[in-house]
Amino acid sequence: MPRYLKSADRTPVPVDPEIAKVVSEILLDVEKRGARAVREYSERFDSWSPARFTLTPEEIERTLAAVPRDLRDYIDRAAEQIGTFAKAQRGSLSEVEIEPIPGVVLGHRLVPVTSVGAYSPAGRYPLIASSLMTTVVPKVAGVEGVIACAPPISPQGIAPAMIYAMASGGADQILCIGGAHGLAAPAFGIEDVEPVDMIVGAGNVYVAEAKRQLFGTVGIDLLAGPTEILVIADETADPEVVAVDLLSQAEHGPDSPAILVTTSRSLGETVLSHVGKILPGMPTSDFAGPAWRDHGQVIVTGGIDEAFAVADSFAAEHVEVLTASPRDALAKMRNYGALFLGEGTCVSYGDKVIGTNHVLPTRGAARYTGGLWVGKYLKTVTYQEVRDPAASALLGEVCGRASRVELFEGHARSGDIRAAKARGRRPGWLAASLDGPALDGAALDGPAVDDPAAGSR
Repeated sequence: MPRYLKSADRTPVPVDPEIAKVVSEILLDVEKRGARAVREYSERFDSWSPARFTLTPEEIERTLAAVPRDLRDYIDRAAEQIGTFAKAQRGSLSEVEIEPIPGVVLGHRLVPVTSVGAYSPAGRYPLIASSLMTTVVPKVAGVEGVIACAPPISPQGIAPAMIYAMASGGADQILCIGGAHGLAAPAFGIEDVEPVDMIVGAGNVYVAEAKRQLFGTVGIDLLAGPTEILVIADETADPEVVAVDLLSQAEHGPDSPAILVTTSRSLGETVLSHVGKILPGMPTSDFAGPAWRDHGQVIVTGGIDEAFAVADSFAAEHVEVLTASPRDALAKMRNYGALFLGEGTCVSYGDKVIGTNHVLPTRGAARYTGGLWVGKYLKTVTYQEVRDPAASALLGEVCGRASRVELFEGHARSGDIRAAKARGRRPGWLAASLDGPALDGAALDGPAVDDPAAGSR
């Protein structure tokens, strides 16, 4: 049984009813009143009321010119990494067409959604990487319209580096609006932005609740909560690296879980000591401190297989594997948003520069979904074609029998008429309906109109 050197309450925090109520009112108001409602909420929550929420091409160009060259180089490099991986993922997907029986063709196509609202949070930090993750990948998927959206981070609006990332990532339009109303704007349309088909990206509790309530009106990627890190470590791990990596994600917010699962009690105790010494000197200790105090855990297991099992039970967003054989996790684990294998890899690389997408499932959602990737923007749509009349006759007979068992006479008749037509005949029920009672039943195919249980011949 695992032993806890530090534990925390794992009970999921339910959605605050008051937050749900506020978000519902905002969404209904924006749906009804459009830009006027968005402007009122923007003034109230962000003190932001520009002439237009949509940035003009001239505004974008001026902002891009103000971004330092070295920062532009970093953003361009990160965009290239993200795009390279997304293109490889897209290339791994294929359309299908088969002929399971002669004359019957079945297939599926991969069709990108038409438009996406790409939200980037920026309440405390200018999250450049988020602006890339949600613009580069849909463009690789073939999305025609990517509407990037972020709240103002200053009286000047969106952070210039974020605008550069959005533009270089392929955004077709950029909106400076945040919060629940910031998601409602592209969902319902505002100014010259048409309503989008899908909304992606992370944000605060109001943004997450807005996504939950908007699902159905638009598609969403996933419901993302506070950032999580779980580190699996054995006796070969460096406790200093482990402690630093745990705190690297705890700084996201006071409700971000940071969990160590280790086969070594000595390592666990040393990590606890290191965290206690490192935390006070962190510039972000106001977030990282409460996160570690309330949501930090150190768990000691009897072996590496138990460590993998414990980690799977958390289904954490980010899982670092700092062990002698980190790739064992690929075969042993199944519940995680993303794996980071070996000391040379860290969650921060995934957050910022390595190229995989950092919009990942949290709060146990990794049990049933992966994160944002190029496939999220693709609809797998099927098609079917029966080219051979003999095949249609066969399917029509089977369809007729199956449908009448379920008492779906209309379905059965769609099969009847094709089976009969393939033989140059008409169903008896059709002749009776259109021509009056048939005199020569031998010339008719299919059951009589008053005998639906007879099935198709």
